[in-house]
Amino acid sequence: METTDRNDKGINKPTESGQNESYLVLSKEEIAKGFIRPIRRTYIHIKCGHSTSMSLGISETYARDPNFYDKTFCTGCGVHLPVNEFRWYGTEELVGS
Repeated sequence: METTDRNDKGINKPTESGQNESYLVLSKEEIAKGFIRPIRRTYIHIKCGHSTSMSLGISETYARDPNFYDKTFCTGCGVHLPVNEFRWYGTEELVGS
């Protein structure tokens, strides 16, 4: 679930999968200001090699503000890790750069 409410109780509340109940995303108004990076949906964890795909809202948030998140989820490891441990699928570009 995505939310623009920084006080949403599901943010940082893990489910059985390790993912959070809610993820903070930028508002539609902020997204409408345009992207400074391409919209990318999939990234690779450099250490385990597993790919993870994310929702459009999270992808658009990264594209609008690459530094918005400091951690992201690895579906292979089942935990949130620093974004600099991931690269965008098909590139050598680090997530969050």
